[in-house]
Amino acid sequence: MSKAFASQGDLAEKTASFTEIGPDLYAFTAEGDPNSGVIVGDDSVMVIEAQATPMLARKVIACIREVTDKPISHVVLTHYHAVRVLGASAFGAREVIMGETARGMVAERGAEDWASEFGRFPRLFRGHEEIPGLTWPTTTFRDRMTVWLGRRRVDLFHPGRAHTAGDIAVHVPDAAVMFTGDVVEYHSACYCGDGHFQDWPAALERIRAMAPEAIVPGRGDALVGRATVNAALDSTADFVTSTWRAAASVAMRGGSLKETMAAVRAACDPKFAAFAIYEHCLPFNVARAWDEAQGIDTPRIWTAERDRAMWAALQG
Repeated sequence: MSKAFASQGDLAEKTASFTEIGPDLYAFTAEGDPNSGVIVGDDSVMVIEAQATPMLARKVIACIREVTDKPISHVVLTHYHAVRVLGASAFGAREVIMGETARGMVAERGAEDWASEFGRFPRLFRGHEEIPGLTWPTTTFRDRMTVWLGRRRVDLFHPGRAHTAGDIAVHVPDAAVMFTGDVVEYHSACYCGDGHFQDWPAALERIRAMAPEAIVPGRGDALVGRATVNAALDSTADFVTSTWRAAASVAMRGGSLKETMAAVRAACDPKFAAFAIYEHCLPFNVARAWDEAQGIDTPRIWTAERDRAMWAALQG
């Protein structure tokens, strides 16, 4: 029997948690759904990741209002994917910040990505009628940027190409807390369909070198304590490297995409099959790894039509 396409069979509501991971620093998590982060400064609030729709964004806002009545001044988007950015309008922030590369990816492929992800994640896009259009940043930066929330310093930086070419991470140095977006995952599959397998491990090591005491990953529980943080970094690296090595070993000798899928399953199923969205991510990951092994540096644009054709070929 063929598997339900992507996450179309995942319709059960998830239980959200709002956890303090440092002084006035919070993680909004929901059992493997996309996470958001919250930084409370002296006079305003920064939100990291806007969720897929204004409806979902309001769940984050409700949690914020349980701990502060300060206005939300900044929304930071770690990359361009629709499930991360299309809820931004609900926050009413004066600044929406993205990396310069990520903004370019909105222009290049944002509409296609929206249609693609809408088909993959129907539950996350409930209330999509409220989305006013593509989310465009008011502010971009190239390599590094500092935002001051009163006396609280927040550093934004590119750790390197990983989940996408334009990933950024957010560091709060007074608490040694980081918000990494999908560069780091915890008990969730890495989505690598727009990734850069050979660069990703170096990005993880740049994050590790900053010695964070807590991390809010892209998906999965908040990570508190150096040992837990390092375990998540190791697991993410293992997922990416295991996928890449298995795929490259087949693709570089001229093997087919279907043979590559079988090799990646043999390497990854025993370790990661129980992770959230594993079956969803697997064929997209294999297709991108196969392309990268052919020397295709820029990930091909996923469209709703390409999604379905690839799924039928690899997960049918």
